[in-house]
Amino acid sequence: MDSPCQPPQTLNTTESFRRGSSSSGPSVRQLARFPDRGTVKGQELNIYFVSSEGVSYMTVCHCSLPVAKAFCFLEDLRWEFTACFNSTVVALANRPYPFLEFDSTIQKLKQQYNQSGGPALEVTLAEVQEDLRIHPPQIIDLEEVELTNGIANGHMEQGPGSGQNVRLEPVTAPGILSLVLNIVCASLNIIRGVHLIEYTFQDDYEGIWNVVAFLLAFVCCVLQCHLYLFHSSLKKHKSFTLLSAIVLCNLYLLGPRNAWQLMFHISVASLSTVLTLTRKLQDRTNDCGV
Repeated sequence: MDSPCQPPQTLNTTESFRRGSSSSGPSVRQLARFPDRGTVKGQELNIYFVSSEGVSYMTVCHCSLPVAKAFCFLEDLRWEFTACFNSTVVALANRPYPFLEFDSTIQKLKQQYNQSGGPALEVTLAEVQEDLRIHPPQIIDLEEVELTNGIANGHMEQGPGSGQNVRLEPVTAPGILSLVLNIVCASLNIIRGVHLIEYTFQDDYEGIWNVVAFLLAFVCCVLQCHLYLFHSSLKKHKSFTLLSAIVLCNLYLLGPRNAWQLMFHISVASLSTVLTLTRKLQDRTNDCGV
């Protein structure tokens, strides 16, 4: 279950669910492998969880929030949940839906913490700090959680540069011009290549390498457009590889093409490479929705 993330020094919406439930998702089932209290550290956000009497409570907080305050929130949440649902209801629940009505309590408790900045019910900050000092929560590696969840869902592990969760800056006017020119170059390459195939068959394949050069240049132009529009790992290496391939293909085609055509294709490829390398990732603020 996901929840919206808040600016620094605030607590997030927390969900409660039956620990190890077979229908509440792979990530929930995997909680049985973890300790009753733990922390998953991220770059800007940390995940804190507490498990008690077959129920797990989880919250996502900014890394600047004190650990004791996060666990105070979870303990207060545990008290509220225990008061609303007895062990029989929890034992009979096969899905998290019976607990949807508890969301209003979560929101009230969250608002209380965000406004007052401290515990609201039975638990005091000093008690939690002392308990954490004696029994510190186990630190869980984020990569371990991601890998386990990915395998449980039948997906491969994604690298940090996979581009699935990042967003590039908006496309600029020079970027649109570059895309249009790249499409023009790709069209010219594929038209010349396909047209040359007919003559290649008639001339006993003497011009086969010219056909290969045209088609390879066409593929590189298309890949340059894709590389500009979407984030990719090793962007710099891929950009220079595509540029080098386009330059070599056009140098080889110096016969079928004149010098001006050669300069046009290489200039367009160079412009696309520069714009691809200068297009940065969009800054993401701490305020983000689900």
